[in-house]
Amino acid sequence: MQDNVVDLLTLVEREGMVLESARHPSIPNLVEYIVGEPVHGSWWGHPKGHEIYALLNALRGADAEVAVCKFIDGKITYIHRRLWASCARLAAILGPERLDLVHSVHTDKGHHKSERIPLAEWLPTEVAAAAAELGEDEARASLAPWLGG
Repeated sequence: MQDNVVDLLTLVEREGMVLESARHPSIPNLVEYIVGEPVHGSWWGHPKGHEIYALLNALRGADAEVAVCKFIDGKITYIHRRLWASCARLAAILGPERLDLVHSVHTDKGHHKSERIPLAEWLPTEVAAAAAELGEDEARASLAPWLGG
């Protein structure tokens, strides 16, 4: 499984932003990358559902270079670190909640609950400093593929 997580990290690094499972005409998604074909319906029902779950969880915990937010259309989006400063620079304009880290926690009753960590709490200090130095036009240009130009 490690090689597959490395492949997923490489995909996120190369693309900049990747959706977890939502479909978009120009943005790849991890679930389809994992199974190698479009998934119809919920990926939980796919024969590789357990593998998908394991890989996505491994990716979330594998690397400090990937943030998992609801950036694109409110859908789970994996964002590579190289874009964090641009995202942070435009957070006030785009809506800072789009940059909350999202993760699932296991409750005492055995359920999974989604939790959010605000941008100000997770963004590394050096990235926040880089965001403050970044011009708005430069930030918009680096995020153009995900902002519609």
